[in-house]
Amino acid sequence: MPDQQASKAGPVQAAADTSSDEEKVQGFIFDIKQFAVHDGPGIRTTVLFKGCPLRCLWCHNPEGASEEPQLFYDPAKCIGCGHCVAVCVRGAHSFEDGHHLIDRNLCEQCGACAEGCYAHALELAGRQVSVAGVLEEVLRDRPFFERSGGGVTLSGGEPTAQYEFARALLKAVKAQGIHTALDTAGFVVWKRLEGLLAHTDLVLYDLKQMNSEQHRRLTGVPNELILANLRRIDNAGYPVWVRIPLIPGQNDDDANLHAVGRFLADLKCVERVDILRYHAFAESKYEQLGLEYPLAGLRSPSNEHARSRQEILVNYGLHHVTVS
Repeated sequence: MPDQQASKAGPVQAAADTSSDEEKVQGFIFDIKQFAVHDGPGIRTTVLFKGCPLRCLWCHNPEGASEEPQLFYDPAKCIGCGHCVAVCVRGAHSFEDGHHLIDRNLCEQCGACAEGCYAHALELAGRQVSVAGVLEEVLRDRPFFERSGGGVTLSGGEPTAQYEFARALLKAVKAQGIHTALDTAGFVVWKRLEGLLAHTDLVLYDLKQMNSEQHRRLTGVPNELILANLRRIDNAGYPVWVRIPLIPGQNDDDANLHAVGRFLADLKCVERVDILRYHAFAESKYEQLGLEYPLAGLRSPSNEHARSRQEILVNYGLHHVTVS
């Protein structure tokens, strides 16, 4: 069982509480988000990992799917200075009739253009970090954790895809007496997931679609392993917050919600269920990455529809079912 409460620690302690070998473990992330309030209890700092085995049609962090760096381009910020053209050795950048063009087939994602982009129209998503480096960043937020009952959440992407780094980071954060949460889709061999749970206080678990073939269509993978791992987590006694993205026409039908309700009603450690209404905020991210958005034009579900989905789950005896 994980610790139910993180111990109180004094002022920021040195990261040297972890072994030197673990401090040096390297990982690849695309952001560290401070003051996160939807990734577990209290105010949290969320470390966003690169790489994910799923390809969800609605993914709101497309820059987290690939294990490689990815170049963002925001045309609204471009001032046409031509610096990117001058520094790109591959010739991926060009200007035609005042329009900035990027040949993504030529781009090696080296980041030289982004590094010298005065207007920040170009940015590289993805950086290599060490456990010690990330720990140094998150420890700055310790006062917020202690006052709010918050902590650190690993998300992404998919943290379990970088097992060694995720495990070392969770262990280092726990050594500082800070609450830890793991946000996962659960598509990982149990031995690895179990290794991460040993240093995890709370599991945020995605449940997207109960029909395996539909799950494969929506995410690229079947769901048998995902459901089996959630049962294993429950049997091991770890507290779980289940998160259900509500995607119109994809998984918001009565049959799926009733199947979710029946499945979760058999579990003991589900503390809450969060229904996350689909939004298209990520569509601009796809455009800036030069990617086609799979669900272009899809609208968010209405409040009334989301509440009706909530009612289905509540009727299965599930408590603390939220809609956001």
